[in-house]
Amino acid sequence: MSLPLFPTTLAGSLPKPAWLAEPEKLWAAWKHEGSALQAAKEDAAQLWLKIQEDAGIDTVTDGEQFRMHFVHGFMEQLQGIDWQKKTKMGIRDNRYVVDVPTVTAAVARPKAVHVADAKFTRAHTKRQLKITLPGPMTICDTVADGHYGRRADMAMAFAAVLNQEARELQAAGVDVIQFDEPAFNVFMGEVNEWGIAALEKAAEGLTCKTAVHICYGYGIEANNKWKETLGEQWQQYDQIFPALNKSRIGQVSLECAGSKVPISLIRHLADKQILVGVIDVADQRIETPEQVAAILEAALEHADKERVHACTNCGLAPFPKGVAAAKLNALGAGAALARKKHAR
Repeated sequence: MSLPLFPTTLAGSLPKPAWLAEPEKLWAAWKHEGSALQAAKEDAAQLWLKIQEDAGIDTVTDGEQFRMHFVHGFMEQLQGIDWQKKTKMGIRDNRYVVDVPTVTAAVARPKAVHVADAKFTRAHTKRQLKITLPGPMTICDTVADGHYGRRADMAMAFAAVLNQEARELQAAGVDVIQFDEPAFNVFMGEVNEWGIAALEKAAEGLTCKTAVHICYGYGIEANNKWKETLGEQWQQYDQIFPALNKSRIGQVSLECAGSKVPISLIRHLADKQILVGVIDVADQRIETPEQVAAILEAALEHADKERVHACTNCGLAPFPKGVAAAKLNALGAGAALARKKHAR
């Protein structure tokens, strides 16, 4: 399907319904097992497809209903990772210190991870479909290295298995493959040294649309406290956008609603489609269509209208279902308002 001006999409995750997992909680345990669990996941994905379509979302997602976590949902199907050997590690430059699984051998992907679920989702919507994958750098910031010795080498190994998955997702009819890289605004030097190269390796050979999602994280306490330390302007993207603009990735997603990211930084992305975050994931207040449209207007001062998309800042998984649905409605209505003003 062709897309309208200011096409709408979301960064990825949506809340799990109460019948699938405990609501408003990250890492919530599944409430079913086996075939009953798969059926519950499929019901949840169909529910969110309908809500997205009703809200006017042009490129929909499965809401990550088939996985418990955006990184571990992929990693847990790989070989070479010892989930019993836990290593204490600071994630996102010590924003949180947790016990993480350890890579103890060369990583390999013995079978497809998300492809069957993507095929199910593809069969239940006529809209463009986006599937998200964790980016290589963010994976490396979520697992301990007991094998490769250099983070850059481990990232390239994960990029290779991500590429295998991405190619199969493309063959399954996925229109957009998005790599989630929240680590990109934490390790800016490494992004330029090897992070973008690993990202490009993960997307190698793809002919579908590709995107990278960079953000300041879910609206959880640890992230919100970290943001308070970043000053009046969040300039991290200034250090990586010029190099990212030279990459083969087609779309860049960043947060703009309720954030201190100067929207003028998108000037560095002159050759990219820009997924402008117009929905705040750190605040349960529902945006008005006028507020959404105003952020899109601000983006137009630095990018031509054909390259501006309307998106959420990040995933909405920690929110109540009703809040998330209302925010999607605001996203669709705000883009329609801007479209009405700027349509030729």
